Amino acid sequence: MATLLVAIGAGIAVLTGLGAGLGIGKATSSAVDAIARQPEAESKISKSLLLGCALAEATAIYGFVIALLIILFLG
Repeated sequence: MATLLVAIGAGIAVLTGLGAGLGIGKATSSAVDAIARQPEAESKISKSLLLGCALAEATAIYGFVIALLIILFLG
């Protein structure tokens, strides 16, 4: 029973990758639309996009690390 709960906890922690992927996809879509409308603002939009994507990806990495810790130390 404990192994099942560890697996469920690790699976939930890994789901942060799903949220990050959806967020990065939405941000990229919006950035491409914005660049298409205002090509002269490409550098500002790209900088903001990279910063936002890095922060979103960090949450996915944290979730992955937590899942590994759950599996290795509790499993």
